Amino acid sequence: MFIELNMMIIFFYFQETYNNQLRERYGDDILTHPEFDLDLWMEVGSSGGPDKNQVYGLSNTTADNLRSARSVSTVGSSQSITSSQSKEFVALQQHKAQLTEKYGHLSSEYAQLKASHAEQRAESAQQKAAYEQLREMIMNMATHSGTCAPNPF
Repeated sequence: MFIELNMMIIFFYFQETYNNQLRERYGDDILTHPEFDLDLWMEVGSSGGPDKNQVYGLSNTTADNLRSARSVSTVGSSQSITSSQSKEFVALQQHKAQLTEKYGHLSSEYAQLKASHAEQRAESAQQKAAYEQLREMIMNMATHSGTCAPNPF
């Protein structure tokens, strides 16, 4: 569970960084963003990890192939993504969907726990207020009757 949660955190950090870079590069209107920016993915994916040659979510072979394709495209050729790279991209999209779903479930569970905790705190505050009222009533009764107040504890 911890490893899975850690992977989700890394994934969402990567996704947030990628989306922020998309906004910086293409503006806030998501309709102007490309469906997928390979250069940006490579840039963001290899910028924060301990191994600068790895790209988040891609095998080393695929990352090397994409780097090669990117360097060829700068010379004037068009980028070509092989069938295996395309399959890996589809697998990444499916993995992203799974992580997004899990994140949604965890967010929902967290919201429920947070609401439950707030309810418990409110109930505890009400119980404390009722206890204080009862204690005050006992003390007042003892004062008015002229006897020693009993110890409510």
